[in-house]
Amino acid sequence: MHYENYYWGMNLIWWALWIILLFWIFVIPYDIPGQKRKKDSAFDILNKRYANGDISIAKYKSKRKNIEEKLHDI
Repeated sequence: MHYENYYWGMNLIWWALWIILLFWIFVIPYDIPGQKRKKDSAFDILNKRYANGDISIAKYKSKRKNIEEKLHDI
């Protein structure tokens, strides 16, 4: 028997489909539905607000102190 265009048991179209499928699964970045995402902590939000210039250094320090106190109370 002579099979034309067969490569290790599959013709070229099946190899192309496997490559596209693997590329789609592992290379293309996307959020997986149902996957739990890590929520930003209070420190992360506070640091972002300070970095954006939304709050002053005095407000930043007082809010940071309040967050630390609440964490120690728990």
